[in-house]
Amino acid sequence: MAVKQVSIFIENETGRLTKLTKILADAGVDLNAATIAETGEYGILRCIVQNPEETCKVLSEHGFMASVSDAIAVAIDNKPGGLHYVLDLLSSADIGVKYIYSTIQSIKGEAVIVMKVSDQERAEKILGEAGVKLCDTEELK
Repeated sequence: MAVKQVSIFIENETGRLTKLTKILADAGVDLNAATIAETGEYGILRCIVQNPEETCKVLSEHGFMASVSDAIAVAIDNKPGGLHYVLDLLSSADIGVKYIYSTIQSIKGEAVIVMKVSDQERAEKILGEAGVKLCDTEELK
């Protein structure tokens, strides 16, 4: 069960992120999860929103480059070792984790993380068989 994430390229200059969040706010886009990774010249905002394709369209109309890709969102026990359990399952299956970020809200007291992995289909199967709750975009509202 993949979630769709939006990746947005942002020039690393003062006020550019503010402009981006204003566009999203004006379009009624709520960020359900977000992270920014930066290099010297630019950053990449990765986020989970309810309408990723529409969000990309709005951003493109305002001069931002954005794309949609699949990721996995999982609910983990919010206690020491909760994240380790999920990562150990993936590592044992030789599935690499490219990056992780957390959602803004939890689900029923569980922490929810978003992951980009090297083999999405196998990761979903392994996690599901181990009883790890896979979340969809609707659950991340």
